[in-house]
Amino acid sequence: MTEVKREVFGQMSQEEGGGVVEKFILKSDSVKVEILSLGCIISALEMKGRDGEFSDVVLGFDTLEGYMRKHPFFGAVVGRVANRIAKGRFIVDGKEYQLFLNNGPNSLHGGARGFDKVLWSPQVLPNGICFFRLSPDGEEGYPGDLKVWVTYMLSGGELAINYRAQTSKATPISLTNHAYFNLAGQGSRDIYDHEISIEADSYLPVDDTKIPTGEVAAVQGTGFDLRQPVLLGKHLQKFHLDGFDHNFCLQQAEARRLVARAHHPPTSRTMEVHSTQPGIQFYTGNNLDGSLKGKGAVTYPRHSAFCLETQNWPDAVNKPHFPNTILRPDEEYNHTTWLVFSTA
Repeated sequence: MTEVKREVFGQMSQEEGGGVVEKFILKSDSVKVEILSLGCIISALEMKGRDGEFSDVVLGFDTLEGYMRKHPFFGAVVGRVANRIAKGRFIVDGKEYQLFLNNGPNSLHGGARGFDKVLWSPQVLPNGICFFRLSPDGEEGYPGDLKVWVTYMLSGGELAINYRAQTSKATPISLTNHAYFNLAGQGSRDIYDHEISIEADSYLPVDDTKIPTGEVAAVQGTGFDLRQPVLLGKHLQKFHLDGFDHNFCLQQAEARRLVARAHHPPTSRTMEVHSTQPGIQFYTGNNLDGSLKGKGAVTYPRHSAFCLETQNWPDAVNKPHFPNTILRPDEEYNHTTWLVFSTA
């Protein structure tokens, strides 16, 4: 059984739009997860280690103030389109749309005020919580009234995150959760002692602004071959990599399948990622710089966390040979990602 509790997390100021931010606590025998109605943010996730002790394995803040300041999307649902759109421009059905540029020359994670920075309407379920919002036509430059539901369900060691959406006009959409993990416990210095594997035969090379070049490159014989588990620190050294911030191309199937696994040998903590999505962005916290004070007043230096963001491929709206990212009025967007936590 999963226990579901709710409490007030904080109050937004009038400038921020007012409104009460709630925190929902989902608790099973092996996992406890805390989720905010602001941005559907996973603000804490506690799991057991080999010793039976619980540790919080996601980065974030103790108070609402932390989340209201600029931060790198800790724990948030990002949209309407996760990742980057080149020059913030795209054409749908012959009409050009221009988005706000918030990442150099590109649009990132939905724009200036994306899904991560707004209040969602919660509905408590027996084993979880469903958040709803209507993203109005023209919000951040995107077409169509978009109804969005994000549901978190906890069962034992498995956290399921389901994303559903319906639109009144054709629009690009790609939703993900941007949680930053460190299985040694948040606030630990780095992730070099983690083993990572990703079930992908190809990845997307990117230009200087992190936009895919359009090439779908084989991982074979490169530092991007993570089909067998690699120890992250040694692997980055061996291939002279500064870190990862790349989309890995998954098997194109609508069904649930294992797509990635992270394992921390010292504590035996393991996280498996299963998903229906066509891609996964592996990011090693390259832009963390120690300037943010996180939970328990710890700092988060470079490479102190990783993200495994299941999503459509970056800039797919401008690349016809990438998986389709356009949702039409007679269709429903429906994807699920399952995070499975264990001491395996």
